[in-house]
Amino acid sequence: MDRFIVGTGRCGSTLLSRMLATSPAVLGLFEFFTGLDWSKRFTTEPLDGAGFAELITAEQPFVTAVLRRGYEVEEIVYPFDTTGRYRRDDPLPWILVTLLPRLTDDPDSLFDELSAFAAGLPEQPLVDHYHALFGWLAARLDKQVWIERSGSSIEYLASLDEMFPDARFLHIHRDGREVALSMREHHAYRLPIALMYDAPVDDGTPASKLAAIELHAEPTATDTISRILASRPPAEYFGRYWNDQIVRGHTAAAAIDPARWMDVRFEDLVASPPSVIETIAAFFELDDGRWIGEAAGLVRGTPPTRFEGLENGERSRLTDACRPGLELLGRPA
Repeated sequence: MDRFIVGTGRCGSTLLSRMLATSPAVLGLFEFFTGLDWSKRFTTEPLDGAGFAELITAEQPFVTAVLRRGYEVEEIVYPFDTTGRYRRDDPLPWILVTLLPRLTDDPDSLFDELSAFAAGLPEQPLVDHYHALFGWLAARLDKQVWIERSGSSIEYLASLDEMFPDARFLHIHRDGREVALSMREHHAYRLPIALMYDAPVDDGTPASKLAAIELHAEPTATDTISRILASRPPAEYFGRYWNDQIVRGHTAAAAIDPARWMDVRFEDLVASPPSVIETIAAFFELDDGRWIGEAAGLVRGTPPTRFEGLENGERSRLTDACRPGLELLGRPA
């Protein structure tokens, strides 16, 4: 069985993935799909091993741009300053950003093994490459099942369902206003959302009116990427992004057999972790052993909220931006 956790990002999916990965049987695949080349990651054209290896070992240039400007991103757990072969200014292969460092203390060696395995695969449909890779990783790390989870994966749910037509999908969601405010403080989201929605920088200039972006140019204090990252755009732009993802995901979910779909509220997960994890384990057909107690122990209470700290006008504009998605999820606006 193929298993996926989908969500908007900043919705609690990382916590849920960490909880499920406490099961001795589960290989947690953190952030695999979201950073792959968007134009190639779900292609139906057959691909040879070299092409597949190139796809999964390429850098994610937005992540590189953020790191080169000195910003921290909590999901990036590669050991730059200790044992890693890469430095912060280097183009970091995407699967070294989060996925492999969460599986081993020596991600560079596992990267070399994985790259060699991928390059040696025959020409075949991309879905067969993915199954071969995930199966190899599971066997290599003595796991029985894999669960992939990526931030913003609800955005491409339809493509996941088309490529993995028998998969089970667990959708975790959180109040969109809190998600939007979390995204605003997260530089790996701030940059692409500002560009997609033409958000203004701190002096009011829309992103589209700034100089053209050069992702691999040497950073300066006034280049466009630096200006966007140093700004704090209005919250409603991030609310629009969250809302648009939820609307697209809701449309895609309507085409999925209800037996393959499950909704979980983040607020329920942190309020009653053992019972929610037991329900999820049953949905994913995981053994509900002693690991559930360990998983529940990862919850440290409900995170503090940001929404009530906004002034009235900003609260209203953010709620309006999120309202359609909140209604689709059955959440009060």
